[in-house]
Amino acid sequence: MKKYNFDELISRKGTHSIKYDLREKLFGNKDVLPMWVADMDFRTPDFVMDAIRERAAHEILGYTLRPESFYEAIINWNLRKHGWQIKKEWITFSPGVVPAVNMAIMAFTKPGDKVIIQPPVYHPFFSAVTNNGREILDNPLKIEQGRFMMDFEDLESRIDDRTSMILLSSPHNPGGTVWHKRELERLGTICKKHGITIISDEIHADLVLFDNKHTPLASISPELAEITVTAMAPSKTFNMAALATSYVVSSNPHLLKKFNHVMEQVHVGMGNVFGTVALEAAYNHGSEWLEQLLDYLEDNIRYVEDFVAKNIPEVKLMIPEATYLLMLDFRALNLTNKELRELMTRQAEVAMNDGASFGKNGDGFQRMNIACPRATLKDGLQRIKNAIDTL
Repeated sequence: MKKYNFDELISRKGTHSIKYDLREKLFGNKDVLPMWVADMDFRTPDFVMDAIRERAAHEILGYTLRPESFYEAIINWNLRKHGWQIKKEWITFSPGVVPAVNMAIMAFTKPGDKVIIQPPVYHPFFSAVTNNGREILDNPLKIEQGRFMMDFEDLESRIDDRTSMILLSSPHNPGGTVWHKRELERLGTICKKHGITIISDEIHADLVLFDNKHTPLASISPELAEITVTAMAPSKTFNMAALATSYVVSSNPHLLKKFNHVMEQVHVGMGNVFGTVALEAAYNHGSEWLEQLLDYLEDNIRYVEDFVAKNIPEVKLMIPEATYLLMLDFRALNLTNKELRELMTRQAEVAMNDGASFGKNGDGFQRMNIACPRATLKDGLQRIKNAIDTL
């Protein structure tokens, strides 16, 4: 078995990396340690890069089709990893999960409709709703037993006749919650009762940790599949976000037809040839690499847990059940969001995502990306400790 090296330090400066090359512009400090954007500081796997190089050797990059093997790779991966049996006719391409969310809003709602969002949650959800002339309906999550949980009573109390859609982050970003099947069933029952379409962002589905299990919402029952559109991608799993290749799955032909109609209107369905071959390579050859990645991420999380407990006990850690994103709770420091950001970026010189950017209940938190070599992680944590020691 090949052993992959996740300890390797690779410079990304000067590669037009958002995570690295926008530091001064966004944080006012070019020397901050970037632990924010949700991509990994590990090499994109060799089998993905080899597939891209092999295709690039044919020096004509004209218009291309997605072959049967593209769909077969998606079908086989989801069956192996999630026990979800999907069919080719349920699948359509999308140039990213965020574009898919936006196109779904355009396809399944009308201006003035309310779209349910469960903050704190992935911040592009907010702009996807408002930029398309829809109204956000907040259903804030609760923190119980060290994880985010849905407030179903609050949800039902807020739904009205203008409410037509919910955006679900599953597994949850930024909290890392893996929704239990019973939680998804209850959510689905409420949505079915009120005629609400579910857009389930499952981009982190493969990054499930500590023996937790991801359940694709649409796999639970035909009734829930009928109202669900699932967005997935290999981009987070295999560190290939720049290839802008994802896919949407729905067994409801009417929903899929509406979605495809919007995609044809904005003409973004072509994709790119390297995204196609990369997806196939990742899904056909990626299981061993992913297993080693998850082991490394779990060890990184344990390292953070131990370091925080011993060195900065004022900071509380939500142990994620999935993703490589940690929510660090700094509320015990009694700082405003602005003061906390200043402490992190100016004194600690660590760039993380402000919890407030994820909406309600995010105040006082910072989201840390731990998909990095252990040396980087140790550096970041020590910087945070040193800054807090000055308070």
